[in-house]
Amino acid sequence: MASESKRIVALREEIARHDHRYYVLDDPEVPDAEYDRLMRELRELETRHPKLVSADSPTQRVSGVATREFGVVEHRVPMLSLDNAFSDEDIENFDRRVRERLELGEGARLEYNSEPKLDGLAISLTYEDGVFSVGATRGDGLKGEDVTPNLRTLRSVPLKLRGRGHPRLVEVRGEVFMTDAGFEQMNRDALAGGDKVFVNPRNAAAGSLRQLDPAVTAGRPLEIFFYGVGAIEGGTLPPRHSELLSMLREWGLRTCPEIRVTTGVEGLLGYYRDIGARRATLGYQIDGVVYKVDSLVRQRELGFVARAPRWAIAHKFPAEEEMTQVRDIEWQVGRTGALTPVARLEPVFVGGVTVSNATLHNVDELTRKDVRIGDTVIIRRAGDVIPEIVRVIAERRPRGTKVVALPKACPVCGSDVSRIEGEAVARCTGGLVCAAQRKESLKHFASRRAMDVEGLGDKVVEQLVDAQLVESAADLYLLTAAQLSELERMGEKSAAKLVAAIAKSKNTTFARFLFALGIPNVGEATALSLAEHFGELTVLQDASLEQIMAVPDIGPVVAQDIREFFDEPRNKKIVSQFLARGVNWPAPASGRSEHQPLAGKTFVLTGTLPNLGRADAEALIRKAGGKVTSSVTKKTSFVLAGESAGSKLERAQQLNVPIISEEQLRLLVKAFD
Repeated sequence: MASESKRIVALREEIARHDHRYYVLDDPEVPDAEYDRLMRELRELETRHPKLVSADSPTQRVSGVATREFGVVEHRVPMLSLDNAFSDEDIENFDRRVRERLELGEGARLEYNSEPKLDGLAISLTYEDGVFSVGATRGDGLKGEDVTPNLRTLRSVPLKLRGRGHPRLVEVRGEVFMTDAGFEQMNRDALAGGDKVFVNPRNAAAGSLRQLDPAVTAGRPLEIFFYGVGAIEGGTLPPRHSELLSMLREWGLRTCPEIRVTTGVEGLLGYYRDIGARRATLGYQIDGVVYKVDSLVRQRELGFVARAPRWAIAHKFPAEEEMTQVRDIEWQVGRTGALTPVARLEPVFVGGVTVSNATLHNVDELTRKDVRIGDTVIIRRAGDVIPEIVRVIAERRPRGTKVVALPKACPVCGSDVSRIEGEAVARCTGGLVCAAQRKESLKHFASRRAMDVEGLGDKVVEQLVDAQLVESAADLYLLTAAQLSELERMGEKSAAKLVAAIAKSKNTTFARFLFALGIPNVGEATALSLAEHFGELTVLQDASLEQIMAVPDIGPVVAQDIREFFDEPRNKKIVSQFLARGVNWPAPASGRSEHQPLAGKTFVLTGTLPNLGRADAEALIRKAGGKVTSSVTKKTSFVLAGESAGSKLERAQQLNVPIISEEQLRLLVKAFD
């Protein structure tokens, strides 16, 4: 009893410290999964010893406090948090409890409003006679910080509600967040200006909204989705939560487009799995989904416990952040010679998989985060994204650790490592002498989107280089079935099939060939732009820097990389070998542009189209003679916008670039068959 009593006191102190760092300082020390574990342990101990429960325990309140820098707003209706569920069984129990409390039969199936659980900052906005008057953070659930001037800077917050007949007073609740694209761009700008970068979009959104200077908030890419109503005076609410959200949309308040009404446990779990499968493509961070009984009458009947409503629950995804220890730091060499530090980790389960490696990107990132062998670190994995180290927990660093320095010699071939001043990337100077570079170059060349050599996988490539059968990708076209059959696990039939696949790859396109060459900074889109602009290899090889820069979306750095690639004697020799060994593509068609309605037009795509996928839309535009680029400029002809369009749409509006729908695009190309 005494030991558990001490543990309860220690847990309360530790959780209070984490609350302060997370909600007040916007500087969390541990990932959410660790915080949840501490809270669960405290709840379990207090359940066993109810006499030890005190009013100041974190289990008895929502969380957080209002800071003194802002005015204080008292919420008319408390902003409560939600209970969490982590398994299918938890959701089945939640549904059972709701049905039992409502005295519904065993076979009854309730309707729930289901929505993503945004990882942002909860806020309330009060409108009086339809005009925005006060905005506040959640704070401790009873009182929050007055952030009215900052919320007024968000373009997605209407200063006056649309329509007529609004309640005399209505308090709407929502979540301020930052899109992935907005967060990444803000951090890139911060790095370029030598400013502090944020750890994650949630902290960025919270820190941006809680600025004493509203002008700073105005410069941050904040978004908002509204999800409910608190207080209402001089008006009535519709009978269902889903209808309430429709009402908010009619008033001009943004709601999440992923909200659905689902029926029964099967509907809840189906929604959870659907959103989980699409999580990485949503464009913003979520950490689960929220289920709410759709009937507002039944919500009132179910009521609340001390800290949460009985009619709602948050179904959390597996933790995307976890703590683990760094076993070692190694340097990997890529196809361009770039050295990438990789942390070898004590295996840990995060984001639904076991993770044992995490990228550190480059030496600057390694230095900035100061990751050392033996450190305890927080790692993050979202969807299919490569796991990365978020930061080091300095308090747990063992004594005697040393700063990891950039090696002077390549760890694979021993050649000198070079780093141009001002560049983040360090490179091995060994070129094709370096086996690592040769292997990665061959893997890229044979990949599906390059030359698409079926059967030439990573293991075969490694054997070819180790056996010194190829020095460059051009040597692939000299390989015989007899040579390949000598490789491990390569029989005569497999060898013959691979030789046939290599021969088949000779017939390609100019764009694929350029991409396969592995020219620095030339991806698929740039390769396609180069092929469309120059038409022929000899014309591109002889082009000046100025002529290359005339290609849309190609600036001086990329143009210089292209020019240097074709000026290098060894590259010239290899390109000649490709042609001599039969690599070919169709000659550019002459006189096409005059029969193509989109010739000379440049398009940028944003959002989700109703019928066409992005690749299909791009193919349709290019078939009609148009070009597709990634960024909106004054030279952009049209922006093709779909649902959930992002910052590109705003940029188009600022520059007065015409915005068209999928239907309008089809009308533009209708004349082209």
